[in-house]
Amino acid sequence: MMKTLEVDLGNRSYPIHIGTDLIDQPALFNACEKSTSIYIVTNTTVAPLYAQRLTKTLETFGKPVRTIVLPDGESYKDWKNLQLIFDDLLKFGADRQTMLVALGGGVIGDMTGFAAASFMRGIRFIQVPTTLLAQVDSSVGGKTGINHPLGKNMIGAFHQPAAVIADLNTLKTLPPRELSAGLAEVVKHGAIADEQFLDWIEANSKTLLACDTDAMGHAVLRSCEIKSAVVSADEREGGIRATLNFGHTFGHAIEAGMGYGEWLHGEAVGCGMVLGADLSCRLNFISKAEVERLTKIIQSMNLPITPPKFGAERYMELMQVDKKTEGGQIRYVVLEKMGKAQIKSVPNAQVIETLAATGAA
Repeated sequence: MMKTLEVDLGNRSYPIHIGTDLIDQPALFNACEKSTSIYIVTNTTVAPLYAQRLTKTLETFGKPVRTIVLPDGESYKDWKNLQLIFDDLLKFGADRQTMLVALGGGVIGDMTGFAAASFMRGIRFIQVPTTLLAQVDSSVGGKTGINHPLGKNMIGAFHQPAAVIADLNTLKTLPPRELSAGLAEVVKHGAIADEQFLDWIEANSKTLLACDTDAMGHAVLRSCEIKSAVVSADEREGGIRATLNFGHTFGHAIEAGMGYGEWLHGEAVGCGMVLGADLSCRLNFISKAEVERLTKIIQSMNLPITPPKFGAERYMELMQVDKKTEGGQIRYVVLEKMGKAQIKSVPNAQVIETLAATGAA
């Protein structure tokens, strides 16, 4: 069974389709009907698995279909590899009616979206996320971009897709580590917006880790419902949307400090949520028992809960390069209570206490 929900953004609204074998259904790609050409952007890991099937589906529209294959990994999310997309588009005569289709995880989705936002000042694209992290988070909401050595996702654009097509069967080919990384974002959605969902996640951790289709379907659907509601209310992160970054300020520091690709994004976010929960407790929002509970849920997803030991000074330096920083003041997403988050400026002394208590300093 397929479920469809809408991201409500007026004339830029779009559907999110969630189900099995969706890659093979041309009707879901009807945004391609008026295109002059279609370019699938994928990577060396995903292309052998799904590019041929998707090409066959897209060829039913009678348009030329080309495939651009990029190297796989967070370390390739940069200007150099973004240029490979532009090279191909320019070489083969893409125009304003060209459609890009992102087939892959968060890196491919972000880079394809940024290319679509930039090429000829904006063309359309479709997200076909093949990792759990991309299906529950990065493919929804129109955030696109690349990394810079000094900061993650600091260069990019808001550019909404024409559709998101989340084929649950693609999750069956994920390595266990990638699956766990995606579950970090599922846990995040429960922690910041729906305590009952967090209860369900806690009760179904083993089923989720086994990649049960029904469990994954519920996890993806509820996560997308939460994120799409937030995005519809605050598309450009002027307020409530920033709460979706719970765990990300600490997590991005871990990714940058270790070197992009050493820790998967979801691993860093999972560990970042442990630090974020500790900080929330120090601000007297949640109890120590709630911190321990959330930490155990994160650990049950086979995610790291002990951050790398960079030292407080290095962490503070890395976190200064964060999109939520205003006027030199780092702003953190903290849990007001389980199921509700807020953005808050926090004295450095309390952040340093959290870094020390969790083993980061």
